[in-house]
Amino acid sequence: MVDQIVLDVRDLVIEFNTELGVIRAVEQVDFQLKKGKILGIAGESGCGKSVTALSIMRLLPKPISRIVQGQAIFNDQNIFDLPISDMHHIRGKKISMIFQEPMTALNPVHSIGKQMIEIYKLHFSELSFGEMATAAVRMVEKVGIPDPDKVMKKYPHQLSGGMRQRIMIAMSLACEPDILIADEPTTALDVTVQAQILELIKSLQRKSEMSVILITHDLGVIAENCDDVVIMYAGRIAEKADVTTLFEYPKHPYTKGLLTSIPSLAKGPKTILPTIKGNVPSLLDMPEGCRFAGRCPLVEDICRKTVPIERNMGQNHTAACHLLDV
Repeated sequence: MVDQIVLDVRDLVIEFNTELGVIRAVEQVDFQLKKGKILGIAGESGCGKSVTALSIMRLLPKPISRIVQGQAIFNDQNIFDLPISDMHHIRGKKISMIFQEPMTALNPVHSIGKQMIEIYKLHFSELSFGEMATAAVRMVEKVGIPDPDKVMKKYPHQLSGGMRQRIMIAMSLACEPDILIADEPTTALDVTVQAQILELIKSLQRKSEMSVILITHDLGVIAENCDDVVIMYAGRIAEKADVTTLFEYPKHPYTKGLLTSIPSLAKGPKTILPTIKGNVPSLLDMPEGCRFAGRCPLVEDICRKTVPIERNMGQNHTAACHLLDV
């Protein structure tokens, strides 16, 4: 059976105006999100993961940023061409997002209940206030928060990090969206709470058959939770594959480097952890050819001079490298 594509991002290029000049934060990014599946986007900090997500939501900061080219096809429409008034109906109701830091995403001067009910006022204005309040309490209860009636009266600073993140998930799922974008949903949470939050997202995703974009720098999270993976490096896509193929048959030198850098219980105590030498190039001074050339152990002259294109490595598996063998 052919998977249904719910979001198709094509040839995305995003630029920012800075005091030092124009930088390209994202360049030629393509990926597809399948119905009822979880797509993981992984890479180092600053590689363009969050910028890509914010562009889909049309929440990039203005006027310093702009989408130079590209499409994001959702329901046979290019999101980037829609007027902002139409985006108000899509955000939250059709495509929702969990932001990195719930303390900054939640309004500190309004109670949790008021912020939850505001969602229903915006998207379900036909409901009475009592119905909205009841629906909000049920949603808070659904994400595993005890005593939801009491929590509705509290303010964000009165909740723990894990509780705030659960509230963000409840707000994101209140309208039962088709797509959920989770941008580093476990940042700054302890390991136990991280596992609970990720399991909660997976559980709600399975029940509603929604599609999820999970943005993270943790390949362990990708391995346990995702169906498909996109590896980004310095604003470009290095490799794409289903999760099993990527972990068993990585092709790009950067992907291989990331996988060998993961700590393993199979290694002896005090074993030196392999690392990828060097640093990510500055967005203001990108190399002429492959952006990974300065750190790649296999680099050749062609890598420094020519930008690699994505090559087919097998079914639904591509990698952007000059030196690949299928």
